Amino acid sequence: MWYLYMVRCSDSSLYTGIATDVARRFAEHAAQGKQAAKYLRGKGPLALVFAVQAGSRAEASRLEAKVKRLAKVDKEELIKGVESLASLGLM
Repeated sequence: MWYLYMVRCSDSSLYTGIATDVARRFAEHAAQGKQAAKYLRGKGPLALVFAVQAGSRAEASRLEAKVKRLAKVDKEELIKGVESLASLGLM
């Protein structure tokens, strides 16, 4: 099972990614090592703010691309639970 997740950086920007083990992947990002996404390096402290099951890798990749195209305000509403992926037409 693949998951979609979002990480908030210290500058309030949001990073969206996919992984099979969100806790492990977040730990890699937080460690700021070679396994971390380049975007996140130097932007700590980081906070995992959203995670949801996304199905297969292909489904997760499609969902990730759609979420990345959302406006930041829509991403914030997803995080707060005001909106859902379905209500935004993403699932």
